[in-house]
Amino acid sequence: MKTEIGKANEMSQRVLITAGASGIGREIARAFAANGGRVFVSDIDAGGLDDLSREIAGATTRVCDNSKRSDVEALIPAAVEALGGLDVLVNNAGISGPTAPVEKMDPDKWEEVMNVNLNGTFNITRLAIPHLKKSPAGSILIMSSLGGRIGYPNRSPYCVSKWGLIGFAKTLALELGAFNIRANAIAPGVVSGERIERVLEGRAKAEGKTLEAVTEAAMAIQAIKRFVDPKDIAALCVFIASDAGKSISGQILPIDNYSVAS
Repeated sequence: MKTEIGKANEMSQRVLITAGASGIGREIARAFAANGGRVFVSDIDAGGLDDLSREIAGATTRVCDNSKRSDVEALIPAAVEALGGLDVLVNNAGISGPTAPVEKMDPDKWEEVMNVNLNGTFNITRLAIPHLKKSPAGSILIMSSLGGRIGYPNRSPYCVSKWGLIGFAKTLALELGAFNIRANAIAPGVVSGERIERVLEGRAKAEGKTLEAVTEAAMAIQAIKRFVDPKDIAALCVFIASDAGKSISGQILPIDNYSVAS
């Protein structure tokens, strides 16, 4: 059954979601599909995409490495052809990168994060814009982070890339408003799942602390003492891209259980 939000999109939104084979991206794909959207999902995980195709009837998938321009240049035409156009672009692809102080940061690892998080998002978006201009209500969602609003020690490439994505979203909103295209940045806090477990383990190692100690510190800055549910992020994306969010653009939308550090 469609939700009230979904009823605002009876024309069946055509949605491209990057990094949608698992985690937040998979929940976003599920949410748009549940609300009547037609979804095209990319990821580097071919097995995960196959599994998603079996789960979501009508979903189209394609393997794509966001850090490779040739992959991205093939992705957009394939998505537009499969969907018959494009209404919503969800730039979810990103990597957490290494955990190390700046003076010991591997430059190759730094560039790897920038290539996926910033360059990949830039290339996908620039190629999608001509198609979004043909939509009556285009929407671009960019997955930033609480790390895009505050600094994290030993996480410089991740934080820099997520700060950059906020600037990118705000610029897009100004450039594309005349075409009725909205652009917003979603800024999750600590999200439950395997990824945050790896991040916290890396933080514990870099800081010489126990996993329990760094987890407690992460919770200490939150008003609500739990990790963010990926389903809640997906619901926010569906809302923002719906007709109910038609006046929201150029915004940073935190979903972080209220981080007092922000």
